[in-house]
Amino acid sequence: MQIFGVDIGGSGIKGAPVDLDRGDLADDRFKVLTPHPATPDGVADCVKEVVGHFGWSGPVGITFPGVVTGGATVRTAANVDKSWIDVDARALLSERLGGLPVTVLNDADAAGVAEMHFGAGRDRKGPVILLTFGTGIGSAVFIDGRLVPNTELGHLELHGHDAEKHASTKVKDDEGLSWEQWARRVQKYLSHVEMLFSPELFIIGGGVSRKAQKFLPLIKGVKAEIVPAELQNNAGIVGAAMRAAERA
Repeated sequence: MQIFGVDIGGSGIKGAPVDLDRGDLADDRFKVLTPHPATPDGVADCVKEVVGHFGWSGPVGITFPGVVTGGATVRTAANVDKSWIDVDARALLSERLGGLPVTVLNDADAAGVAEMHFGAGRDRKGPVILLTFGTGIGSAVFIDGRLVPNTELGHLELHGHDAEKHASTKVKDDEGLSWEQWARRVQKYLSHVEMLFSPELFIIGGGVSRKAQKFLPLIKGVKAEIVPAELQNNAGIVGAAMRAAERA
């Protein structure tokens, strides 16, 4: 069975049909740059371009980098334009896609759903936290495989600021941090999250998961097991498609 997944990020919007039997992309993903400002209309046009690239005409699952309630309404917009707040994203994106059935959920939640079913969290019990490092830091919290939605742990306070302003991949690039310098920041963040939630497993996702060998061995003093996401930066697309299939 194939369902289309789209992952809206702060820097790029990417999508592809997903083979839900294998938990992998059924075709090479297509990506466009996120518009700036990332307004609802601008982002919706980009989603239409991504879906239209494949001539898709079925259900579409779409992630959003913020809190989404009821599978539709955006409540926060830290890394896109603030005009997204209180927008019915499901209605907007469905209209822009010519009436296709659309499911919308938080981006990290989507990645977590995919990793727990097909990836590094498969068959894991107890508390598991997936963290996506990119433009910001997203989070997905699971208890015995059940998602606690919209946790947004990237906005925990760390050194007087949102954690994602201190330890995201974007901050690493913007400040020219070495892997060692960035790993120390990530370590402090993971230690803070561990103090609050005592997870048994951290799954590190986002594009940086492809380079896990450069920083994970440098992280010390965290009791929980730390592993890279197996689906890497495709996890959001896969998870979005999974949720769309559930709702279809």
